[in-house]
Amino acid sequence: MDADGDGRVSLGEYLAWMTYAFERMDRNGDGVLSADELPGGKGRPVTLAEHRARLTERFNRQDANADGFLDARELAAPPR
Repeated sequence: MDADGDGRVSLGEYLAWMTYAFERMDRNGDGVLSADELPGGKGRPVTLAEHRARLTERFNRQDANADGFLDARELAAPPR
């Protein structure tokens, strides 16, 4: 996840890492996970923008000291 090796994860690094799964599941490459692309084959469509917004919210909750980065301790902590 720490692409630049500085010992912490920025929002950009987090999004790049966590978006990998979305891109793999988006078989037709349209930027939307339709029901047939979602685990279990059901659910409402999810856009890449929605996915990234949720990831950003999760990143901000995990960033306990609000420094804009996640360190090893914050990454290992249970979700907040």
